Amino acid sequence: MNSSNFARPSGLTYKDSGVDIEAGDALVERIKPFAKRTLRAGVLAGIGGFGGLFEVPKKYQEPVLVSGTDGVGTKLKLAFQLNRHDTIGQDLVAMSVNDILAQGAEPLFFLDYFACGKLEVETAATVIQGIAAGCELAGCALIGGETAEMPEMYPAGEYDLAGFAVGAVEKSKIIDGHAIAAGDVVLGLASSGIHANGYSLVRRILQQEQVDLADQLDGHALADALMAPTRIYVKPVLALLEKITVKGIAHITGGGLLENIPRMLADPLCAELDQHAWPLPPLFSWLAERGGVADDEMHRVFNCGIGMVLVVSAQHAQAALAELAAAGETAWLIGKIRARVEGEAQTIVI
Repeated sequence: MNSSNFARPSGLTYKDSGVDIEAGDALVERIKPFAKRTLRAGVLAGIGGFGGLFEVPKKYQEPVLVSGTDGVGTKLKLAFQLNRHDTIGQDLVAMSVNDILAQGAEPLFFLDYFACGKLEVETAATVIQGIAAGCELAGCALIGGETAEMPEMYPAGEYDLAGFAVGAVEKSKIIDGHAIAAGDVVLGLASSGIHANGYSLVRRILQQEQVDLADQLDGHALADALMAPTRIYVKPVLALLEKITVKGIAHITGGGLLENIPRMLADPLCAELDQHAWPLPPLFSWLAERGGVADDEMHRVFNCGIGMVLVVSAQHAQAALAELAAAGETAWLIGKIRARVEGEAQTIVI
């Protein structure tokens, strides 16, 4: 092909097609200070390269890498509606780092994927600043990511997010639930709200009831309760693991209490939870009432105030609760592990 074909004065540019390279470059420069605050030992190369480089800490004798990926679902729709983008990044980080924590892993680094139809630098920078803040809470480094500007793929003003976390755990300390036995107890750590699951049902209730998001709920704006960022449990739980044997961990995400707790249980076991052992936050009561949602459905969709579950032996329960309280967590003894009757569900809420 004749090279002159690339030099027409009136020829189209990438920007004409809807992709602004300069905006992408500006975003990279904006987020570098956010990422810098997340740096930790092990980072060899971060934002700006073709790949992030991380050296597994030498404290591990037999390191096993644990990875997780997730998004924030239709909570994004509320973020667009309210024009609130400052905490959705923490949600993104939390969904992945809390997942890998469930196997006893220390999150090491995180990467994000931000996709939009037209890149709004200010919005994207706000989201990524929230991602960096989540990484700081989790003690992991934001070492890379991708910003994809794809004209006509997304409605104006909207974007999508995905996140990827990698952590490490000593092979001998992997938490997989194999040690859980009848007689052990279940501890529940308080959630900060709905976290980032169940928002399709939340939004259906809001639409059906024609709810004004400026309405007050328990002395606070309903919008604030709905957008509360997902709690990150990494640092207090990792500290607990240094002192007390935790036999199983479940991150209460999509599927709620009923679907996530069985993921750490052997088939012959059942977790019996006492729903009166912890207070149901007002937001969940409101959703159940306004949506006419049955208790069983609430427990299958939402965390209902419990964002993470730990299983410990009965003799360690009070010590574990004390350690969690000292670390700033609110936690309760919410149930017990027992033998499962044939045909019975693996998690029962009574």
